[in-house]
Amino acid sequence: MIIVKVGGGEGINYDAVCDDIAQLWQEGQRLIFVHGGSHRTNQVAEALGHPPQFVTSPSGYTSRLTDRATLEIFQMVYCGQINKTLVERLQRRGVNAVGLSGVDGRIWQGPRKKVIKVVEDGRTRILRNNFTGKVTEVNRDFLQTLLDANCLPVLTPPAISFEGEAMNVDGDRAAAATAAAFQADELLILSNVPGVLRQFPDENSLISQLTADEIDHVSETFAEGRMRIKLLGAQEALTAGVRRVVLGDARGDQPILRALDGWGTVITPAQPEGAA
Repeated sequence: MIIVKVGGGEGINYDAVCDDIAQLWQEGQRLIFVHGGSHRTNQVAEALGHPPQFVTSPSGYTSRLTDRATLEIFQMVYCGQINKTLVERLQRRGVNAVGLSGVDGRIWQGPRKKVIKVVEDGRTRILRNNFTGKVTEVNRDFLQTLLDANCLPVLTPPAISFEGEAMNVDGDRAAAATAAAFQADELLILSNVPGVLRQFPDENSLISQLTADEIDHVSETFAEGRMRIKLLGAQEALTAGVRRVVLGDARGDQPILRALDGWGTVITPAQPEGAA
């Protein structure tokens, strides 16, 4: 099983992504496709007069500030325009894709954060009425039913809280939770950079190999912006038994096939103590 997560930044080659998925699917490879949509969501939010806001947690992770109006814009873009466009492209390539959000069938479920702590100008603040949370449960049986029916799940945030509220969750970590639920062989997290860069934004400074026990150091020392949370997702997946994570590039040709061949930052489980 392969879980493929493709981000929503500028420059993503969605046609190439869909070409690779179709090739793998038709060769008999089972996979689940998770996608984002941040860049298009920002554009739509600006056009609707509700521009995006981002906050940073005390631990240094950046996320979208999600009030109810932002959540509705988020759903409109992620679950509507982007999800159904990707499903259409896959159907055109002969893949019986089914587009769903984490809300549908409680595919992704977890606690909603009633309050969040953010850092502004060096001071910590408490924010309320924020519709964000974390995926702690994956409806594996439902997804397996789709796979058994030869349907490719195409999944996107939001998730659903235990109380039945839609909530924004990080797509990389949701993909990691999905990979953990299936004990996947591979989790591919593809975006608009080639992987973890030692000297961002110099793409020639790619860190090509990591083990799980090196993630914390690399995240604190080298990772910029959203790469920190991608590394956190990779760490969570490997800890839960996923065999390999690749942080790769979705901008060029054959992005998934290249990632499977090791193009990007390849992260493997920590070696047992005392191993050579």
